[in-house]
Amino acid sequence: MQKKVQSDGFMVLAINPGATSTKFAVYRGETVLLKQAMEHSVQELKPFAQIIDQHRYRLALILQALDQAGIDRRQLSAVVGRGGLLKPLLGGTYRVNAQMAADMQLAALGQHASNLGAVMADDLAAELGIPAFIVDPVSVDEYEPVARVSGLADLERVSLSHALNMKAVARKAAKDHGRRYDEVNLIAAHLGSGVSVSVHRRGRMVDTSSSRDEGAFSPDRCGSLSGFSLVDLCFSGKYTYQEMRQKMMGTGGLFSYFGTRDVREVEKLAQSGNQKAALVLEALPYQVAKDIGAMAAVLAGQVDWIVLTGGMAYSHRIIDDVIRRVEFIAPVVVLPGEEELESLAFGVLRVLQGEEEAREYL
Repeated sequence: MQKKVQSDGFMVLAINPGATSTKFAVYRGETVLLKQAMEHSVQELKPFAQIIDQHRYRLALILQALDQAGIDRRQLSAVVGRGGLLKPLLGGTYRVNAQMAADMQLAALGQHASNLGAVMADDLAAELGIPAFIVDPVSVDEYEPVARVSGLADLERVSLSHALNMKAVARKAAKDHGRRYDEVNLIAAHLGSGVSVSVHRRGRMVDTSSSRDEGAFSPDRCGSLSGFSLVDLCFSGKYTYQEMRQKMMGTGGLFSYFGTRDVREVEKLAQSGNQKAALVLEALPYQVAKDIGAMAAVLAGQVDWIVLTGGMAYSHRIIDDVIRRVEFIAPVVVLPGEEELESLAFGVLRVLQGEEEAREYL
């Protein structure tokens, strides 16, 4: 481990590409100098055949914004992008290398906007002669062998979750209580467009509910479904393969009931007396609480804190109901929102300061 140095002199550009947005921020040490979110219309992205083809276009917009803000990119110490659909990895900060960039270009595990992060970071870093990184990608896999068993020999449970945000808030909760992440047991629940619930045992995320197809439903994802009923629906002839995948992740969850992914809109319906909206809004935190209870069993009840995060953590209706159902397990900490840009930048700072070693992608 290299000697720890002060972070004030390090300037890091963090890039978080989403399906229709590109969020980025510049940090000097832990101080944010610039933070922006650029929206991209469907028409704007239509010329690109594949998502990965958008990387130079989006990067050019970021560079234009840096110039307009008077930020000299030559002063950057590193660039970090959100990690995409990579092979299973331990948590941590990884250098972007040729193999990682190639895997993102190939998109063997699926097309997703997060795949752009490593490629955009690598492009700019190569131009400037500085390192490029990713931090805690969605494919972080620290499962113990028992967590991989699905109950069907043909399938193995796969770790895909909101690892970046959940590990960040787990570290923050531990630090705020005067403890280190690697010495506490936590349950973290990310409540956003997708829902992930994870268990953290002394610095390792040893089990999660998959944000794609397990656990509680969310604004646009179904979560766990009845296996027999799902098989029947798949073979009913009503839907194509692609339509069923879209139902699972994209038009499921709240959207399938109300045609909106906005929790606030569903809350307004419930407040106006819509009984169906009230019932579904009760079911969502009910299912999240069940997932938290299951993760508490993984830790045999030895839970220091339960941490609730993500965009839905701003909803008092949802959060209060989750807390009511799980506070008997452990104290609940609420850290709303998704500070993914901060999490990316701070992950790189830990490496630049000598607090962590950067991992190599193989």
